[in-house]
Amino acid sequence: MIVKNNNSRLRSKVKIRKTVSGTPERPRLSVYRSLNNIYAQLINDVDGVTIISVSSLDKNITDAVNAANGKTAKSKIVGLELAKLAAEKNITTCVFDRNGYRYHGRVKSFADGAREGGLKF
Repeated sequence: MIVKNNNSRLRSKVKIRKTVSGTPERPRLSVYRSLNNIYAQLINDVDGVTIISVSSLDKNITDAVNAANGKTAKSKIVGLELAKLAAEKNITTCVFDRNGYRYHGRVKSFADGAREGGLKF
C-alpha cells in the first residue's frame, strides 16, 4: 500500500513540476514531509540554487518544535520560520510546490504559517 501511494504521489509531483518553476524574484517553495518531520526549501530553478532551507530539526527552532503538540503545529512553526528567513533576504512572494502531497493537514498548516509570516503565494 505504501509503495502504491508513493508512486501516485510521484506521478502527481511530475505533473506539478511541469508547470511550477522558481525564478530569482519568485522562488519555488518546495515542501517535503517525512513520517515525523517536515522540510522546506526556497529554490531558484533558473540557477539551480537553494536560497533558504528549513526543517523541524533546525537547532534555532528546536525548543518551539518540541513544545508543540502534534505534527501540524510543528509544521506551522516551520512555516513561520521560513517566512522570517525569507523576509531577511527580501523575498516576499514565491510559488508553492506541494511536491505531490494533498493540500491538507501538515502541508496546509505549513502554508498557513508561511502566509502568517508574510510570504505571498
